[in-house]
Amino acid sequence: MTTAALEHVQAVAFDLDGTLCDSVPDLAAAAQAMCAHLGLPVLPTQTVESYVGDGISKLVHRVITNDREKEADPEIWEKGFVFFMQYYREHLSDFTRPYPETEAGLGLLKSLGIPLVVITNKNEILAAELLKQLNLDDYFSLVLGGDSLTEKKPSPLPLQHAAEVLGIDVANMLMVGDSKNDILAAKAAGCFSIGVTFGYGDMTLLSQDKATKPDLLIRTLPEIYENLQPQKNKDEE
Repeated sequence: MTTAALEHVQAVAFDLDGTLCDSVPDLAAAAQAMCAHLGLPVLPTQTVESYVGDGISKLVHRVITNDREKEADPEIWEKGFVFFMQYYREHLSDFTRPYPETEAGLGLLKSLGIPLVVITNKNEILAAELLKQLNLDDYFSLVLGGDSLTEKKPSPLPLQHAAEVLGIDVANMLMVGDSKNDILAAKAAGCFSIGVTFGYGDMTLLSQDKATKPDLLIRTLPEIYENLQPQKNKDEE
């Protein structure tokens, strides 16, 4: 991470699933319960994990068809989506937990006076409730879900909107995530992109393609503070 890129950092945006918390156990449980409800083969947790990242609407299509690209029959999809949402809302944080050092990393960034936001493709109401149940909600000034605006990641719109709400230039925001959608959204918005190596996306693979290569790879969230903090101190001298 270069000093030039960090001099004017005024906000940090985070993805949720696979970045702040490991939510696959509860997403998989909801997907498996939905399969049983619909009389479909129950998919392994690992398969469900590979379908996460584009919102619950897309996840339901993928689980029903057991395919990343195919769409389910509308009637079956609607029945599945309604069941999934009800089940998942009732079991949001049965097994979902923040990743190790998530709170430490967020606390360090807050100590620098930088506003933090969540930009996820998860439905906004579920994202906000999950953050509350995990006791992470107080760290964030804004939560944008996949249904908050007319477009979601990989569109740059959520990042642009967050910057507008915060009254800053979007170029002065960092985007932290684990997936292709996060990196593509950051690049399209002109943000500095940070990829976490512990999430659901394969950052090693994404880093091999210039289009999806993050500007920085980190193994823990406190590393963001470690890169920002010396510059902040220098500014204050």
